[in-house]
Amino acid sequence: MKKSKSMMAMFLTPSILIFSAVFIYPIFRTIMMSFFDVKRPSMPSSEWVFNGLDNYAKIFDSSFFWTSMDNIFKIWLIGGIFVLSVALLFAVILTGDICFKNFYKSAIYMTNVISSVAMASMWIYYVYNQRFGLLHNLFKTLGFEKLAKVKWLGSDMIFWSMLFAFCFSAVGYYMLIFISGIEKIPSDLYEASTIDGANKFKQFFYVTLPLLRGVFKTNLTFWTINAVGFFVWTKMFSPIQSENGTITPMVYMYELIFGSKIVTNTDAGAGAAIGCVLTFFVLIAFFAFNKVIKNDDLEY
Repeated sequence: MKKSKSMMAMFLTPSILIFSAVFIYPIFRTIMMSFFDVKRPSMPSSEWVFNGLDNYAKIFDSSFFWTSMDNIFKIWLIGGIFVLSVALLFAVILTGDICFKNFYKSAIYMTNVISSVAMASMWIYYVYNQRFGLLHNLFKTLGFEKLAKVKWLGSDMIFWSMLFAFCFSAVGYYMLIFISGIEKIPSDLYEASTIDGANKFKQFFYVTLPLLRGVFKTNLTFWTINAVGFFVWTKMFSPIQSENGTITPMVYMYELIFGSKIVTNTDAGAGAAIGCVLTFFVLIAFFAFNKVIKNDDLEY
C-alpha cells in the first residue's frame, strides 16, 4: 500500500507542479495585480503600489469598456441563439436516416479544423470584399445593385459581418455535442412515441428536447467561455486600430496592457481588473446555468 502511494505521488507531483506554475500562479498573480498600480506586466512585485479598487473604478468609468461589454453581450446573446439553434437543427437532421451523413458531419465541422486566422481572412478577402467578393458578385448577378454596393466592412456593418463569420465557423463544434447527446437517447422512446401517434415534430419537442437539458447546459457554458474570450476575430477585422463595432473586453484588456493608438499609457493593473471581471461573469453564468437548467432524469 505504501509503495502504491509512493508511486502515485511520484507521478502526480510533476503534474501538480506544472499545473500550479502554468495556471494557479498566473491566476493568483492576476487577482493580486488588479488591486495594485502596475504599469507593465513584467514590473517586479516590489514596485507595485497598492491602490485598492481604483483599477476597477477606472475600467467602469471607461466608455471603451462599456462599449466592449455591449459588443460581447450581443455576441453572446444573438450569436448564441443563432449558433445553438442551427447546430441543434443540423444535429437532428444528421441523426436521422439520411444518406452521406458522415460526409455532411465532416463538411460542417471542417470550419473548426481550419484556424480562425484563415477563416477570418477568407471572409474578409473572398466574401465581404466590395470589388470581387462573393456577396458583391452574387447580388450584382441577381440584379440587387444596392446590396452589391453595401460596404460589409464599413463601420456600420463590420460588427454584424464579423459576428456572422464567427457564428458560421462555430456551428460544427456545438453540432457534434448535440449529436452525441441525441445518440444517447434510447430508440425505444421514439418507437413508443410513434406507437402513441406522435409525429417527428412532437417527438422533437416532447422526447428529444427534454432529454437534452444537460447537453444544452454544456453548450451554453462552452459558448459563454468562447464568447468572453473573443479576440482573434476582432484583430483580424480591425488589424490596425480597434473600432467601436469590433472592440471586446479581451481586446481592450490587451490594449491596456501592451498599448495601442487608443491607449498610449499602459496599465497592467487595470487590464488585470478586466480579466477578473470577465472571470466573475463566467462563474455567474456557470452557476446560473446549473441552477436553472436541470439535468435530464433519464438513466442509461
